[in-house]
Amino acid sequence: MTMLQYFMKKTNNIRIKNKIILAFLLVVVIPVLIVGVFLTNAFRQSVLSDAIGQTSNNVEKINKRASDILRIPIEISNKLMIDPRLERVVNTQYQSIYEVVSAYKEFQDFTDFVKLYKEVYNIRFFTTNPTTLNNWNFIQPSPVVLDSFWYQEAMSKKTEKISWYFIEDETKNNRKVLSLVKRIYFPNYRTSGVLVIDVNPDEINAIVSQELFDTMILDGKGDIVAAKNTEWVGKNVNELDFAKDFLNKPEGTYQTRFKERDSKVLINDLIPTLSDRGLRIVSVFTVESIVGKANKISYMGLYITLASLLIAFVLIYFFSNMLTSRMLQLNKQINKVALGDLHVSSEIDGYDEVGMLARQFNNMVRSIRELMSEVHESNRMNHQLELRQKEIKLKMMASQINPHFLFNALESIRMKAHLKGEAEISGIVRTLGKLMRKKLEIMGSLIPLKDELDMIRCYLDIQQFRFGDRLTYEIHLDQGVSDIMITPLIVQPLVENAVIHGLECMENDGVLKVQATIEGQHLRIEVVDNGAGFSESRLREIKESINDTQDKQEHRIGMRNVHQRLKLMYGDTYGLTIISHEGMGARIYLSIPIQG
Repeated sequence: MTMLQYFMKKTNNIRIKNKIILAFLLVVVIPVLIVGVFLTNAFRQSVLSDAIGQTSNNVEKINKRASDILRIPIEISNKLMIDPRLERVVNTQYQSIYEVVSAYKEFQDFTDFVKLYKEVYNIRFFTTNPTTLNNWNFIQPSPVVLDSFWYQEAMSKKTEKISWYFIEDETKNNRKVLSLVKRIYFPNYRTSGVLVIDVNPDEINAIVSQELFDTMILDGKGDIVAAKNTEWVGKNVNELDFAKDFLNKPEGTYQTRFKERDSKVLINDLIPTLSDRGLRIVSVFTVESIVGKANKISYMGLYITLASLLIAFVLIYFFSNMLTSRMLQLNKQINKVALGDLHVSSEIDGYDEVGMLARQFNNMVRSIRELMSEVHESNRMNHQLELRQKEIKLKMMASQINPHFLFNALESIRMKAHLKGEAEISGIVRTLGKLMRKKLEIMGSLIPLKDELDMIRCYLDIQQFRFGDRLTYEIHLDQGVSDIMITPLIVQPLVENAVIHGLECMENDGVLKVQATIEGQHLRIEVVDNGAGFSESRLREIKESINDTQDKQEHRIGMRNVHQRLKLMYGDTYGLTIISHEGMGARIYLSIPIQG
């Protein structure tokens, strides 16, 4: 027993009500829940992917805006690096305070740059020239500055690469700001100093303050330069539990725990031009903040789906009860009949299958009663009835002539005629047998044209035997038409009609032509005779007759039959076309699409 057979056997033992409920669960509930879970998860992932993409775009925008801000200090540092005036101011050995003050008055570029560019917060230059004075623009480094990591790193560089640090500005109440730090070497004097350009913190903070998610900018040591959450500014990233490893991770998207929730982190590096130490942009958001709305929609959809399924289940249960209660009622009545009570009658209404069964049951019980009555009344006639049935069977057997017997009989007649030297009679009997066999062998809806033409040749050979020289025929075929499939018996009836109604009454020179040609994608067949033809009124009668669908002679194969079959087979645009004039014969043709 196969699994399917085992399943069917088990299913057949389940009550119909339970089958309906089980089918509802298998076909509706489970697929709907599976699809719902899949769509919910897909929707959630799509929303999350869109959020990550949007955040990535925002981080790229922050990167670009920050690069635009940092470009100004870089350009200023490049100008100052090649400015000979700065070189003179820093390296001149001043003899008096007046000379220093005069030199500072002539060099106001630092102040001008701060006024000109909103991106610049302050500019100062640290020099070890002992003859200079501190004026907040030119400063001799204090011990604190000399010991600072940023100053030592800048002075230790062999190149003039730029570094970015979040450091205190001693000229601005030690406020920590993002600063460009660059060592400038003066080859003419073999001296160097450190240029520090502070970036305006308001400009940097403005970049991240409007962001939807928590975003921050870190310097190379992990100090938070700017952040949407202003409480983070000035802290080191390692002080934030969720961000301890952010400084060492490469660019990309990561999973973390933020605000005790699963979160996503996007890290993007910002390396300004000519810089060896850049910045890092970090954006973090909780997954719940993104998919929360999607989850609400999903839950709402789930609740609606469950409510719909519950309502559907109640309706299914109600209708299955209605169905099975009527079937159980019918079953009780059937059991009564099984116990011999033939006077029951089902009162089940309705025109559904159960109602139909109930009516058929009533008809069956009524028929059984009538049959039982007839059986009781006809017991005494059983013997006569049996004799009569045997007689009928014998008559039926006698009336059934096997076609093979008919062919064998014709063959016997042909052989006797042949033995007696009646070759012509022998041949015509053989042709008749061949014609009958071919007609009986027609089984399919389509046959090759050559099979139809074989029957026509047999028929015309028999007619030639009847009429002698009064009838001649010609069959002309285009190359390749013999194997074209056609509807059977659509040409021979036309030939029979031409012989019977057109040529039979002629005393001599009767000619019948059959032509088959290919015209494009159609096969054209013509039957032409030079017989009596039809008058205009008779031709009109014939055309009306073949178009009359109320054919009272259903079994007659004639022009009407052929015409109607062509229309049914190929469409209303097809059929017979008849051209005839009285005394000038007739031309009947048809055109059908070539099959295959």
